[in-house]
Amino acid sequence: MSNTCGMHGSASCRSALASIVLAATFAQAALAGPLESATAAYDARDYTTAARLFLPLATGGSATAQYALALMYAKGQGVKEDPAESVKWLRRAAIQGLAVAEYDLGVACRDGRNVPANDAEAAGWLRKAADQGLPEAQSSLGALYETGRGVPPNAVEAVAWFRKAAGQNDRSGQYQLGLMYLRGQGVPQDYAEAANWFRKAAEQGSADAEYSLGLMTYRGDGVRASHGDARRWYRRAAEQGVAAAQYNVGLMYSVGRGGPRDYVQAYKWLDLAATGFPAAQAEDRAVATRDRDAVAQKMTPQQVAEAKELAREWTGK
Repeated sequence: MSNTCGMHGSASCRSALASIVLAATFAQAALAGPLESATAAYDARDYTTAARLFLPLATGGSATAQYALALMYAKGQGVKEDPAESVKWLRRAAIQGLAVAEYDLGVACRDGRNVPANDAEAAGWLRKAADQGLPEAQSSLGALYETGRGVPPNAVEAVAWFRKAAGQNDRSGQYQLGLMYLRGQGVPQDYAEAANWFRKAAEQGSADAEYSLGLMTYRGDGVRASHGDARRWYRRAAEQGVAAAQYNVGLMYSVGRGGPRDYVQAYKWLDLAATGFPAAQAEDRAVATRDRDAVAQKMTPQQVAEAKELAREWTGK
């Protein structure tokens, strides 16, 4: 899940839960005190107390408490981890119209996570959350329209949802909107506009956008060509594990393009690319291995040892 707490357990879960509870205090004034107490226990990592306090609220119909219990059963916080119980509470919260619950349930249905995979049901829940303005749901719904999963394929509709998410600074929506401009799907092809949206997403840390912006900057598509900028964007994507970016930045270090030549860095990144490409991309793996070994021929044994150690350190991060 991107940019939200959800069932996937992001680092922002506690603050997201607190925000949901804060909003609920205005709609459920009578429950504000108990909800605040339960959330305070959760924030203090006293999960056993939090679960005990959330349970009667959830049973009494509080969507916020139901969602909180869904999270806790998903991760075994204060209760025994129980995917079925998690989905039960998640569905109850979603039925009551809690946007984040609708989104999480939509993602679960899309991915077949603890529920049977069902693209049509996924699209239905994601649309409910998207209609409430949740940007993560908007970008996810756009992706369904782009690929025709659970809905008829419709590039124009996909662009509309990506644009709504991008307008809320959602990096996935920004990246996907950039792709649509790059390919000319649902909008006229426009490299400058594609680069603009890639940059917005890349500045928020989207690895795919960083790599895409590196490609465009290297070639000068829609932006001023700059090998230095391309190497910087490739390096940022490489640091996030994008194998193609690791390969490209490795090559640039090996020939001194976009900055000083550095065989140690070249070997490190090419070595990481050689193992980072999935097995299905055997040809890419072979090319990265070949180019890494070619760089090794220009290095001293000490340099090769240093590069291997840097690759091991990076892998162990």
